[in-house]
Amino acid sequence: MDGMTSPLSRLAGLLADPSRAAFCLALLDGRAWTAGELAKHVGIAPSTASAHLTLLVEGGVLVDEHQGRHRYVRLADHAIATLIEDLAAHAAATQPETPKGLREVTRAKAIARARTCYDHLAGRLGVAVCDALLDHDYVSDSGGFAFTDKGLTWLSNMDIDVVALGRARRPFARQCLDWTERRPHLAGATGAALCAQAFSRGWVERIGSGRAVRVTPLGNEAFATELGLHENQW
Repeated sequence: MDGMTSPLSRLAGLLADPSRAAFCLALLDGRAWTAGELAKHVGIAPSTASAHLTLLVEGGVLVDEHQGRHRYVRLADHAIATLIEDLAAHAAATQPETPKGLREVTRAKAIARARTCYDHLAGRLGVAVCDALLDHDYVSDSGGFAFTDKGLTWLSNMDIDVVALGRARRPFARQCLDWTERRPHLAGATGAALCAQAFSRGWVERIGSGRAVRVTPLGNEAFATELGLHENQW
């Protein structure tokens, strides 16, 4: 047997269970969830959820910590988050699901419009931001995907420390295939930094406890000023 077959099959087995897969998708919001919150989200008993989470932690997919009587879990790192998002994109392309019921349809629309993909913006908003960066020549996709000098200046004007990001143990900028739009949005260290700035400046805010976000009136103005984007583009 090939040396990589066994680890790969174990990872595939971990993600093959519907409850464990649902946990990973929920955790793509980049936050830590309690075991109880995930159990309620999926609709299974807390004891069952705890057993599933233990397997995911032991498999290196999640990391956990205990605070008092609460157990918090999150995705192990951005590489795992990228893997989950890529798998979700592939699954959506090959086996699309139709939402059932008004609540599920409403949630699906919000997720498709604007959401977080671990620590960066995704959905139509994320794709629109990526397109605008290319249109403004802040990013070039000729011979690769990278910020131009003009783009680095723009990042600095956004109070983003490009030198520090360049030292990060992750790609400076990369394209991430958006699983709802089937087109790329911005990921990597700069994608995370821009998402963080959008939250800290009040441009976006979360809708409830999930991954969906909405653009605030302040954000509408800021996206128009900074990137020439308007609400009808997401």
